Amino acid sequence: MASRDHAAKFVAQRQAPHSMKAPEERRAEIIRAARELYEEQGLAHTSILDITSRVGVTRTLFYHYFPDKDAVTSAVLDDYIGDFVEALSYWNANRHEGDIEQALTSIVHLLRIGLFENDSFRAALASRENAALYLEFVNRVADHTAAYIIDTTVRDYAALHEVRIDHLYETFYVLILGVIGYLRMHPDADDVVIADVIAQTLHMERPQRP
Repeated sequence: MASRDHAAKFVAQRQAPHSMKAPEERRAEIIRAARELYEEQGLAHTSILDITSRVGVTRTLFYHYFPDKDAVTSAVLDDYIGDFVEALSYWNANRHEGDIEQALTSIVHLLRIGLFENDSFRAALASRENAALYLEFVNRVADHTAAYIIDTTVRDYAALHEVRIDHLYETFYVLILGVIGYLRMHPDADDVVIADVIAQTLHMERPQRP
Protein backbone atom coordinates (compact mmCIF):
# COMPACT_ATOMS: atom_id res chain seq x y z
CA MET A 1 0.00 0.00 0.00
CA ALA A 2 2.84 2.35 0.91
CA SER A 3 4.56 1.52 -2.37
CA ARG A 4 1.39 2.34 -4.34
CA ASP A 5 1.02 5.68 -2.50
CA HIS A 6 4.66 6.49 -3.24
CA ALA A 7 4.12 5.75 -6.95
CA ALA A 8 1.00 7.92 -7.08
CA LYS A 9 2.86 10.75 -5.38
CA PHE A 10 5.73 10.44 -7.88
CA VAL A 11 3.33 10.62 -10.84
CA ALA A 12 1.56 13.64 -9.35
CA GLN A 13 4.89 15.42 -8.90
CA ARG A 14 5.87 14.74 -12.52
CA GLN A 15 2.52 16.03 -13.79
CA ALA A 16 2.27 19.06 -11.53
CA PRO A 17 4.41 21.47 -13.59
CA HIS A 18 2.20 20.84 -16.63
CA SER A 19 -1.10 21.13 -14.81
CA MET A 20 -0.13 24.32 -13.02
CA LYS A 21 0.72 26.25 -16.17
CA ALA A 22 -1.64 29.05 -17.11
CA PRO A 23 -3.65 28.52 -20.31
CA GLU A 24 -1.90 31.39 -22.12
CA GLU A 25 1.49 29.90 -21.20
CA ARG A 26 0.51 26.47 -22.47
CA ARG A 27 -0.88 27.96 -25.70
CA ALA A 28 2.35 29.90 -26.22
CA GLU A 29 4.36 26.70 -25.73
CA ILE A 30 2.38 24.95 -28.45
CA ILE A 31 2.85 27.87 -30.86
CA ARG A 32 6.57 28.00 -30.10
CA ALA A 33 6.95 24.26 -30.70
CA ALA A 34 5.03 24.46 -33.98
CA ARG A 35 7.18 27.36 -35.17
CA GLU A 36 10.41 25.53 -34.29
CA LEU A 37 9.28 22.40 -36.11
CA TYR A 38 8.10 24.34 -39.17
CA GLU A 39 11.50 26.04 -39.37
CA GLU A 40 13.39 22.78 -38.87
CA GLN A 41 11.49 20.41 -41.14
CA GLY A 42 8.89 22.42 -43.02
CA LEU A 43 5.15 22.86 -42.78
CA ALA A 44 4.06 19.79 -44.74
CA HIS A 45 6.35 17.44 -42.81
CA THR A 46 5.13 18.54 -39.38
CA SER A 47 2.14 16.79 -37.82
CA ILE A 48 0.08 17.57 -34.75
CA LEU A 49 1.74 14.53 -33.14
CA ASP A 50 5.16 16.10 -33.77
CA ILE A 51 4.01 19.30 -32.06
CA THR A 52 2.47 17.59 -29.03
CA SER A 53 5.52 15.35 -28.66
CA ARG A 54 7.82 18.35 -28.61
CA VAL A 55 5.73 20.11 -25.95
CA GLY A 56 5.07 16.93 -23.99
CA VAL A 57 1.28 17.14 -24.02
CA THR A 58 -1.54 14.98 -25.32
CA ARG A 59 -3.41 15.54 -28.59
CA THR A 60 -6.52 16.14 -26.48
CA LEU A 61 -4.84 19.08 -24.79
CA PHE A 62 -3.71 20.42 -28.18
CA TYR A 63 -7.33 20.39 -29.39
CA HIS A 64 -8.35 22.28 -26.27
CA TYR A 65 -6.40 25.26 -27.66
CA PHE A 66 -6.53 24.73 -31.43
CA PRO A 67 -9.21 22.97 -33.49
CA ASP A 68 -6.70 21.83 -36.12
CA LYS A 69 -3.24 22.33 -37.59
CA ASP A 70 -4.42 25.30 -39.69
CA ALA A 71 -5.35 27.16 -36.51
CA VAL A 72 -1.94 26.72 -34.90
CA THR A 73 -0.30 27.65 -38.21
CA SER A 74 -2.31 30.88 -38.22
CA ALA A 75 -1.03 31.57 -34.71
CA VAL A 76 2.53 30.94 -35.90
CA LEU A 77 1.97 33.55 -38.63
CA ASP A 78 0.89 36.02 -35.95
CA ASP A 79 4.08 35.18 -34.07
CA TYR A 80 6.19 36.00 -37.13
CA ILE A 81 4.30 39.24 -37.66
CA GLY A 82 4.80 40.17 -34.01
CA ASP A 83 8.54 39.72 -34.50
CA PHE A 84 8.46 41.87 -37.63
CA VAL A 85 6.53 44.68 -35.92
CA GLU A 86 9.03 44.54 -33.06
CA ALA A 87 11.85 44.91 -35.62
CA LEU A 88 9.93 47.82 -37.15
CA SER A 89 9.75 49.54 -33.78
CA TYR A 90 13.52 49.13 -33.39
CA TRP A 91 14.03 50.53 -36.91
CA ASN A 92 11.78 53.49 -36.12
CA ALA A 93 13.53 54.24 -32.82
CA ASN A 94 16.92 54.23 -34.53
CA ARG A 95 16.08 56.44 -37.49
CA HIS A 96 18.08 59.65 -37.78
CA GLU A 97 15.67 62.58 -37.73
CA GLY A 98 15.48 64.17 -41.17
CA ASP A 99 17.70 61.52 -42.81
CA ILE A 100 15.27 60.17 -45.39
CA GLU A 101 17.90 58.23 -47.33
CA GLN A 102 19.01 56.29 -44.27
CA ALA A 103 15.39 55.47 -43.40
CA LEU A 104 14.64 54.24 -46.93
CA THR A 105 17.78 52.12 -47.18
CA SER A 106 17.25 50.52 -43.79
CA ILE A 107 13.55 49.76 -44.31
CA VAL A 108 14.29 47.91 -47.56
CA HIS A 109 16.95 45.89 -45.73
CA LEU A 110 14.47 45.14 -42.92
CA LEU A 111 11.89 43.88 -45.41
CA ARG A 112 14.46 41.52 -46.90
CA ILE A 113 15.69 39.96 -43.67
CA GLY A 114 12.35 40.06 -41.88
CA LEU A 115 10.26 38.39 -44.56
CA PHE A 116 12.66 36.36 -46.66
CA GLU A 117 14.97 34.64 -44.20
CA ASN A 118 15.96 31.22 -45.45
CA ASP A 119 14.22 28.61 -43.33
CA SER A 120 11.94 25.68 -44.14
CA PHE A 121 8.76 27.45 -43.07
CA ARG A 122 9.31 30.53 -45.22
CA ALA A 123 10.28 28.27 -48.11
CA ALA A 124 7.01 26.39 -47.60
CA LEU A 125 5.07 29.65 -47.58
CA ALA A 126 6.60 30.58 -50.92
CA SER A 127 5.57 27.32 -52.58
CA ARG A 128 2.51 26.93 -54.79
CA GLU A 129 1.12 24.35 -52.39
CA ASN A 130 0.68 27.05 -49.72
CA ALA A 131 -0.27 29.97 -51.96
CA ALA A 132 -3.38 30.80 -49.93
CA LEU A 133 -1.42 30.74 -46.68
CA TYR A 134 1.28 32.98 -48.18
CA LEU A 135 -1.36 35.46 -49.34
CA GLU A 136 -2.85 35.53 -45.85
CA PHE A 137 0.61 36.11 -44.40
CA VAL A 138 1.56 39.05 -46.65
CA ASN A 139 -1.84 40.66 -46.20
CA ARG A 140 -1.42 40.53 -42.43
CA VAL A 141 2.10 41.94 -42.76
CA ALA A 142 0.79 44.80 -44.93
CA ASP A 143 -2.01 45.56 -42.47
CA HIS A 144 0.18 45.64 -39.35
CA THR A 145 3.06 47.44 -41.06
CA ALA A 146 0.84 50.14 -42.58
CA ALA A 147 -0.90 50.78 -39.26
CA TYR A 148 2.39 50.95 -37.35
CA ILE A 149 4.17 53.26 -39.81
CA ILE A 150 1.21 55.65 -39.99
CA ASP A 151 1.02 55.90 -36.20
CA THR A 152 4.76 56.48 -35.78
CA THR A 153 7.00 57.23 -38.76
CA VAL A 154 4.48 59.23 -40.78
CA ARG A 155 3.63 61.31 -37.73
CA ASP A 156 7.31 62.13 -37.24
CA TYR A 157 7.77 62.88 -40.94
CA ALA A 158 4.76 65.22 -40.92
CA ALA A 159 6.43 67.33 -38.23
CA LEU A 160 9.20 68.24 -40.69
CA HIS A 161 7.66 67.79 -44.15
CA GLU A 162 4.35 68.03 -45.95
CA VAL A 163 2.62 64.68 -46.35
CA ARG A 164 1.57 64.77 -49.98
CA ILE A 165 -0.56 61.65 -50.25
CA ASP A 166 -4.19 60.94 -49.52
CA HIS A 167 -5.63 57.68 -48.20
CA LEU A 168 -2.62 56.93 -46.02
CA TYR A 169 -3.53 53.43 -44.91
CA GLU A 170 -4.57 52.28 -48.36
CA THR A 171 -1.46 53.74 -50.00
CA PHE A 172 0.90 52.09 -47.55
CA TYR A 173 -0.99 48.79 -47.68
CA VAL A 174 -0.79 48.57 -51.46
CA LEU A 175 2.83 49.75 -51.50
CA ILE A 176 3.93 47.15 -48.95
CA LEU A 177 2.17 44.35 -50.83
CA GLY A 178 3.81 45.51 -54.05
CA VAL A 179 7.31 45.69 -52.59
CA ILE A 180 6.99 42.26 -50.95
CA GLY A 181 5.71 40.72 -54.18
CA TYR A 182 8.45 42.34 -56.25
CA LEU A 183 11.23 41.24 -53.89
CA ARG A 184 9.83 37.72 -53.88
CA MET A 185 9.94 37.54 -57.68
CA HIS A 186 13.17 39.55 -58.00
CA PRO A 187 15.35 38.70 -54.98
CA ASP A 188 18.40 40.30 -56.64
CA ALA A 189 16.66 43.67 -57.13
CA ASP A 190 18.82 46.69 -56.30
CA ASP A 191 17.89 48.16 -52.90
CA VAL A 192 18.43 51.66 -54.32
CA VAL A 193 15.75 51.03 -56.95
CA ILE A 194 13.29 49.74 -54.32
CA ALA A 195 14.00 52.78 -52.14
CA ASP A 196 13.35 55.06 -55.15
CA VAL A 197 10.02 53.35 -55.83
CA ILE A 198 8.94 53.80 -52.20
CA ALA A 199 9.95 57.47 -52.16
CA GLN A 200 8.24 58.22 -55.48
CA THR A 201 5.04 56.45 -54.48
CA LEU A 202 4.89 58.41 -51.22
CA HIS A 203 5.93 61.72 -52.86
CA MET A 204 8.67 62.14 -50.28
CA GLU A 205 10.87 65.22 -50.15
CA ARG A 206 14.40 63.99 -50.80
CA PRO A 207 17.63 65.95 -51.06
CA GLN A 208 19.07 66.38 -54.53
CA ARG A 209 21.65 63.79 -55.41
CA PRO A 210 25.06 65.03 -56.54
